[in-house]
Amino acid sequence: MLTRNGIVEQVPLPYLVFRFCRRLITVGAFGGLLAVLVLVSSSLWVRGGAAGQVYAEASVPEAPVALVLGAQVYADNEPSPFLAARLDIAKRLLDAGKVKAILVSGDHRRWEYDEPGSMQVYLVARGVPASKVVLDYAGFDTYDSCARAHRIFGVDKAIVVTQSYHIERAVTLCRHLGVDATGVGDDTVRIYTAPWRNSVIRERGAVVKAAYDALSHRDPVFLGRQETGIEQALS
Repeated sequence: MLTRNGIVEQVPLPYLVFRFCRRLITVGAFGGLLAVLVLVSSSLWVRGGAAGQVYAEASVPEAPVALVLGAQVYADNEPSPFLAARLDIAKRLLDAGKVKAILVSGDHRRWEYDEPGSMQVYLVARGVPASKVVLDYAGFDTYDSCARAHRIFGVDKAIVVTQSYHIERAVTLCRHLGVDATGVGDDTVRIYTAPWRNSVIRERGAVVKAAYDALSHRDPVFLGRQETGIEQALS
């Protein structure tokens, strides 16, 4: 309602619609700008944290441990091609003397789904001594895997192994959480065009979550007792 010279007048409906749309556009533009700023700043933080720490497999410096981050395992317990490629890199690093133990970290939240167990079976079947493979059953995401590697398994230095679209985030998080981490990223599974593209798209949101997790200093979903598996594998 408007008043003019003491007379109450009805506000025209088109004017109300215009005013509402203008406010909606203003709020949407501000929200969009804020989202872009958050994404850009998170991406810059991830990229800066991993600068100079991502290597080709042949040139990565030695470290005591290879930390292999989990990925999808099929119903028959076979690792997906993405996960198998990570495990193959870790095996080659062990064979080349670049690492002395492999920490496989993944999701075993449900009894019927066991990423670390499948990773161990895959490596042992290809000649890796079982004594050199240590399992972390509570690596529910990258942040948890890095935090638990340091806080539960006592890993201070590691080569992180994952796909190349993921490696900067993984290295940055591990370094933020106390692991002197370098990284090796796999590109061989680019041949799976659609899954690779979808993973790259998801990674844009994942960097924002990584920055939030780092800022919040949250504990992993599950901590539990200290594990001596890495110490035994290195002895």
